Amino acid sequence: MKCILPLSLGLALDLALSALPYVGSIAAQDKPQVPDSSVVKKSIKSVGYEVGGGATKVILLGAPAAPNASGEAKVEAKKTGTDIEVKVKAMPPPTALGAEFLTYVLWSVTPDGSTTNLGEIPIDKNGEGKLNTSAQSQTFALGVTAEPYFAVALPSEIVVLINDTTKKTKGRVYPENSYKLMKRSQYEKLGNPLALTPDLKKAPLEMYEARNAVEIAKSRGAELYAPEIFKKATSSLQMAEGSLASGADRKAILTNARQTIQFAEDARALAVQREDAERIQKEKEAAVAAAAAKAKSEAEARAAAEAERQAELAAAREAQLKAEAAAQAAEQKAAAAAAAAKEQAAKEEAARAQAASQALRMQLLKQLNEVLQTTDSPRGLVVNMADVLFETGKYNLSTDAQLKLAKLSGIIQAHPGLNLAIEGHTDTTGSADFNLKLSQQRADTVREFLISQGLSADTITSKGLGQDHPIADNATAAGRKLNRRVEIIVSGEVIGIKLA
Repeated sequence: MKCILPLSLGLALDLALSALPYVGSIAAQDKPQVPDSSVVKKSIKSVGYEVGGGATKVILLGAPAAPNASGEAKVEAKKTGTDIEVKVKAMPPPTALGAEFLTYVLWSVTPDGSTTNLGEIPIDKNGEGKLNTSAQSQTFALGVTAEPYFAVALPSEIVVLINDTTKKTKGRVYPENSYKLMKRSQYEKLGNPLALTPDLKKAPLEMYEARNAVEIAKSRGAELYAPEIFKKATSSLQMAEGSLASGADRKAILTNARQTIQFAEDARALAVQREDAERIQKEKEAAVAAAAAKAKSEAEARAAAEAERQAELAAAREAQLKAEAAAQAAEQKAAAAAAAAKEQAAKEEAARAQAASQALRMQLLKQLNEVLQTTDSPRGLVVNMADVLFETGKYNLSTDAQLKLAKLSGIIQAHPGLNLAIEGHTDTTGSADFNLKLSQQRADTVREFLISQGLSADTITSKGLGQDHPIADNATAAGRKLNRRVEIIVSGEVIGIKLA
């Protein structure tokens, strides 16, 4: 069986899609990304196969989901790619692992965590199956997952087989490589019409996968968040059902069914992406509104206190004038008393101003701590972004990091007069030049994101400090983890800190 890639449905499907207006738009747009909130992470052993070294074998071991399943893969790395022949046995029916699962898919996982759909493994009634396919990389891991349909873009968390090496396996082994898996909840749905084992005498498996794909896309909100693609998926499913009911030849049924699956997967992924973006925006707006309401309430309280103080001062001045008119002889004494009162008033004003500045500082510290760990220091309020908000060795912000920074920007916007100094730090792993560049890239990325959220570029600076300012011992893993950080120093006269 040839490899079935996620964005290629075979020659028959290509010919069918060429007649549709939507095909051009699919080719022109990027595949929707899966938000981090929809995935879990696991580790797997990878092998760097020798190019031109001939074929070698790895074994496939049953995961807890299917402990009796097994298999092997014959792998041969060439200059043009890597050929893979996979055979599996003792595989349970996919529906035994969950009513939403109808098929098995083979995946490659490269050391950077990227996953590629290498194709669907058809399983016969004896639980056996095989697949001949190829991969572009020469270094990867192999795994098999249960899936609701063949065109999924990310493996599900129901892992059935994972590769392992033997003494005869030729290649370099990379023992721990982290990769992402789609949470099962992204496919589960109430009232699954495919809860029973598919009857392949009445309809091919692809038809069940097509129905499953449309139902899953619908359950993930595709009608609301990706209606333009979901409508094409439902129309394509109607065509497939019509082909099946009319007794059309198998080629026409499979073409329509596979087309349905691809449209439905695109609609599901886009719906998840748009729903996640909507949630982030709503939470940011809520944070801005709450901070603004609190700032308004405190400003009104300060204004009332100032009015009361002014009234007290006016009464004191009136009493002073009456005293001067009544007793000229007491003029010097009254003048001295007035001077003393003025001095006291000035001290009280300074004390109130300092107290207001300190109160605002404590309020801001509390608000920032609700988003990210924040400490008070002579330099200002130090917001600590741990390196877990970045991928290892990279400076792209994760979805979680964007959410936290969006909330932080809302809080800062509610308090005019604040300045941000962004400083990137690393541990001593790697060269000093690399660490300095990475720390500058991470600091710049945070600054650019905050500016995109509406903060003034004139109030934000960024600087990479590399490995020169550790806060823990780099000799331990725990110490290095603490040293990999981005710090945002919040200052300004409104909280009693003025930048030099």
